Amino acid sequence: MNKTQLIRNLFVPRQKVLDRYTTEAETLQRKVLARLIGKGRKTLWGWEHGFDEVRDYDSFVRSSSVNDYDDLKDYIDRMRHGEKDVLWPGQVRWYAKSSGTTNDKSKFIPVTGDALRDTHYQGGKDAVVWYLRNNRLSRIFDGKALILGGSHAPNYNLPHSLVGDLSAILIENINPLINLIRIPRKETALLSDFEQKRDRIAQEALHKNVTNLSGVPSWMLSVLTRVMEISGKAHLEEVWPNLEVFFHGGVAFTPYRKQYQQLITSAKMNYMETYNASEGFFGLQDTPSDSAMSLMVDYGVFYEFIPMEELGKDHPDMVPLWGVKTDQNYAMVISTSSGLWRYMIGDTVRFTSVNPYKFIITGRTKSFINAFGEELIVDNAEKGLDIACRATGAEVREYTAAPIFMDENGKCRHQWLIEFSHKPEDLENFAELLDKALQSLNSDYEAKRYKNITLQRLEIIPARQGLFDDWLRKQGKLGGQHKVPRLNNHRKIIESILETQTE
Repeated sequence: MNKTQLIRNLFVPRQKVLDRYTTEAETLQRKVLARLIGKGRKTLWGWEHGFDEVRDYDSFVRSSSVNDYDDLKDYIDRMRHGEKDVLWPGQVRWYAKSSGTTNDKSKFIPVTGDALRDTHYQGGKDAVVWYLRNNRLSRIFDGKALILGGSHAPNYNLPHSLVGDLSAILIENINPLINLIRIPRKETALLSDFEQKRDRIAQEALHKNVTNLSGVPSWMLSVLTRVMEISGKAHLEEVWPNLEVFFHGGVAFTPYRKQYQQLITSAKMNYMETYNASEGFFGLQDTPSDSAMSLMVDYGVFYEFIPMEELGKDHPDMVPLWGVKTDQNYAMVISTSSGLWRYMIGDTVRFTSVNPYKFIITGRTKSFINAFGEELIVDNAEKGLDIACRATGAEVREYTAAPIFMDENGKCRHQWLIEFSHKPEDLENFAELLDKALQSLNSDYEAKRYKNITLQRLEIIPARQGLFDDWLRKQGKLGGQHKVPRLNNHRKIIESILETQTE
């Protein structure tokens, strides 16, 4: 009996709990809320918002309004300076650094010990639970896991308190037993210089029996490319013949799928999407044939959802999980065991099923183009690019898009800056196919494109190779969990990247 067969039995009890998601999701979520409120009563936030009087969901809603980072920033800063019992009981020593708000370069998301256990690490375990259920012949534990991570730095010089990428926090606090089956070494994984780290990871992993990968598709692809360069092999399975799965998240996999399929040609290779963020671990692709993910309903996260037509209102109508409907876009709001109370995370989702609750990520509340009433979201962009790439054989590595409000001829359009890993032979044809695909996917975009009256056909600017990496490096965000903003309703980001194009 191999090692994986022995370990598999340890995950059977958890699978029985996950099976309850289909019939008991509301009950599980209500229990999560009760647990969070019980903890919250011991905090400054709970005292200010009358948690002693909160007994159910309705009274919880009355206790406070929806918050964004700016609403919680002062509380979090007090926590970062060492104050206890502010948003969550005790002193919080870890803060995940993520992209900033309008007012700040960075956000610092608290990561409590409770959240590490009941959310982040539980998500990693459940990914394995579902993977083993779907792959009876797996030998995932008979080799090593290649796990990419970011870096961290001291927090206000407080002892044992650090800020950094969530992945670095997870690696720093991981059970030492896991280090027996993961690579690279901890000191390599936490290097801040991504290019140096990339080379070291490739060197350390080259001659190991790697069976599984975990990380952001863009950064993992960069590491794997370096492995191929060093090895001189044509395909990754020649380096790691027992490689069987890539657990990926952070960015949509669609633009990278073809590149991975070319790099890894083995028929036994599997891909499993995860929805993990600095704020929590929310979803897992539990069925290989279904791209939708199951919402993880018994973690330290309570969910609420705002219909997109309500977004931006002072008092938006919103629903708990048991009130959602399929095929409607929602902005997601969370309350968590890290002390984020009714916090709008910034992601938008659409449910494909409510029995069990399964969803797809459709974009970001601030990542869209709606300059002319077209309401283009990231989900449209990803699917449109996939259609155009399939038709032309092109491959997209990175992209961003923004509106041109009016040029010298009074014309309005969307401008796409695309870095191709394989360029289409006819760029104009690619642009035409992408434009038509977006019209087929989005009726508002189609209406605005009617006879070119409101919106002209999109424009594509091909980016030089490495442009987006160069831009991220310039921003001090190369590596880790940083990613290029896909769609913007303004031109600030695309103009910044275009400046780097000409440098």
